[in-house]
Amino acid sequence: MKAFPETFLWGGATAANQVEGAWQEDGKGISTSDLQPHGVMGKMEPRILGKENIKDVAIDFYHRYPEDIALFAEMGFTCLRISIAWARIFPQGDEVEPNEAGLAFYDRLFDEMAQAGIKPLVTLSHYEMPYGLVKNYGGWANRAVIDHFEHYARTVFTRYQHKVALWLTFNEINMSLHAPFTGVGLAEESGEAEVYQAIHHQLVASARAVKACHSLLPEAKIGNMLLGGLVYPLTCQPQDMLQAMEENRRWMFFGDVQARGQYPGYMQRFFRDHNITIEMTESDAEDLKHTVDFISFSYYMTGCVSHDESINKNAQGNILNMIPNPHLKSSEWGWQIDPVGLRVLLNTLWDRYQKPLFIVENGLGAKDSVEADGSIQDDYRIAYLNDHLVQVNEAIADGVDIMGYTSWGPIDLVSASHSQMSK
Repeated sequence: MKAFPETFLWGGATAANQVEGAWQEDGKGISTSDLQPHGVMGKMEPRILGKENIKDVAIDFYHRYPEDIALFAEMGFTCLRISIAWARIFPQGDEVEPNEAGLAFYDRLFDEMAQAGIKPLVTLSHYEMPYGLVKNYGGWANRAVIDHFEHYARTVFTRYQHKVALWLTFNEINMSLHAPFTGVGLAEESGEAEVYQAIHHQLVASARAVKACHSLLPEAKIGNMLLGGLVYPLTCQPQDMLQAMEENRRWMFFGDVQARGQYPGYMQRFFRDHNITIEMTESDAEDLKHTVDFISFSYYMTGCVSHDESINKNAQGNILNMIPNPHLKSSEWGWQIDPVGLRVLLNTLWDRYQKPLFIVENGLGAKDSVEADGSIQDDYRIAYLNDHLVQVNEAIADGVDIMGYTSWGPIDLVSASHSQMSK
């Protein structure tokens, strides 16, 4: 195996609502994540006095980040992906002036990272938004939220212009199709048309953030972030192949808009066929032309799909309810382990967009056993990471431009899917 490029960034990935804790300290407002005690696929639940959410404290990164950064430096990290808790900066989401205490926290964090020689890769919104924007505006269904997000983005771009050179807009933006409250602040039972309209507003907001970043930080780079994966046809029947193509387009559509600057023809047909009308202004179309500098994505699994809906409906065992691939092994959570699929996906995205790629999440959840000395003998995880990195190296040899790799997760954190601390 050839050596990775010297400029290749190595590190790990985290999210504010899964590590920081301090959920109401220093002026932070309530976020949508604070109301999801059972994970991103769970419904919103009102806060009950005296009942804690595990994310309220998490791993207390807010207070103990110097220890964690020191550990990351010891591991040889050159990059750490973090997110800013939007509600720390604008507690209700619509304030004119930001919360200085929140801004100061990230100043301290970035300074600590700089001293350790670790570059920050910063996500603006990672599975959360100020709950005030949901309660008072209806979430991303309301066009007004675009302006509030842009104001937030411009605020942090300006504040950290000398400390952060790599930015992402929305984490796994395509996850909104599976978890509307998590993604766009809508009720889980929201209709398809309402969800796609909210997604449109979010895509416009992402493009405005790109425009602002390019204007304010000409030396910085800003990307999108997709829930990555491949959908294989269950059989070699042409109908299954067609169904797999449509399922892959269903999530790649987000990348097509963010990287190409317009809605693709296949989505326009989808909207017509499903009687969905997206309210789009001329200025929206102009905003969308501000495309990302690079494509980032998570990669955990692949799955299969059939043209037979009765087979698809019976699929279970993984978070996206895809049909398990009989040729692949699965994790304890039913996620199919497919290192070769990562190489295929990297080549697919490179061929499609011709923009640099960044793998910003990849890892294995397992029920680990802690030894008497505190160590964990996780050869299975080492093998998982090794097998995937071999395929990343192969993709580089294929000619794919890959910026780096940040594993999920490099330290204990609250899991997004079920708010667990046991994997």
